[in-house]
Amino acid sequence: MAATNMADIRRRIKSVSSTEHITNAMKLVSAAKLRKARNNFDRTKEYFHYMTESISEIFYDAAAVPEKYLEGNREIVNTCFIIVTSERGLCGSFNANVIKQAEIEIEDDPNRSVLIAIGSKGKEYFEKRGKYIHSEYLMPPENITFSEMRKIANMVIDMYDEGTVDRVVLISTAFVNNLEQEVKSVQMLPFKVKAKEEYSMTDTHYIDTRSREVEYEPSVEEVFNYLIPKYVEILLYGSVLESATCEHAARRMAMESATDNAREMLSQLSLYYNRARQASITNEIIEVVSGSEAQNAEM
Repeated sequence: MAATNMADIRRRIKSVSSTEHITNAMKLVSAAKLRKARNNFDRTKEYFHYMTESISEIFYDAAAVPEKYLEGNREIVNTCFIIVTSERGLCGSFNANVIKQAEIEIEDDPNRSVLIAIGSKGKEYFEKRGKYIHSEYLMPPENITFSEMRKIANMVIDMYDEGTVDRVVLISTAFVNNLEQEVKSVQMLPFKVKAKEEYSMTDTHYIDTRSREVEYEPSVEEVFNYLIPKYVEILLYGSVLESATCEHAARRMAMESATDNAREMLSQLSLYYNRARQASITNEIIEVVSGSEAQNAEM
């Protein structure tokens, strides 16, 4: 019986040890990808802040902003949700948190929803639940180029200008640090107007209404028709890169936790194996002693 238990424990040790090697390797790969994604994100973030500050300077006079880009200019009938998830799993609750937030916003939205999925996990989830996916981009987020984001941004702006959608909401993951990420929801279009005392530079999707004279060349319409696509492009591209950074950070944490659990399980299994081995040896000694005593008694 002890020998059978020992054989079972050896098989489990071999299986868990193999799993530990895999999760540890995935942790190292994710750590390397995280460093690369973090560098790309940091560079993009600097450019993004420069762009938003420049746009904020131009948006000082809200009266100059074309009315079609301001909140309240039309009735909200259709809402476009851009949902950014990963292309692969094994990253903890990363995808689940984004999907949960998207579900809440879609259910709370009384209007018709148009979904654009970046990443296969979000696409698969909502497709299985009968949601119509207008467009999908299933490449790994870190591999999506700026030109791809430009296509998505132009498509979204065209849909907004044509009246196919009346609101555009981006749902993705914000990077706090390597150990913490949080889901963010940003209304990209139309712009929400805030008064000066309510304004914060962290609210990159709001327009400051401070009074200041601004001259536009060649015209207000042409300036904003150029700026709005640029703003949406960099906001979308920055969010995708940030989401990729969060994905690798979440996967590294998940694989580190799995590796630690596997090592703890190996320690427990080794203890059980040694106990079973000691019990087997003890039983063999008892059998030898009992046989010797029985033989001496017969003599």
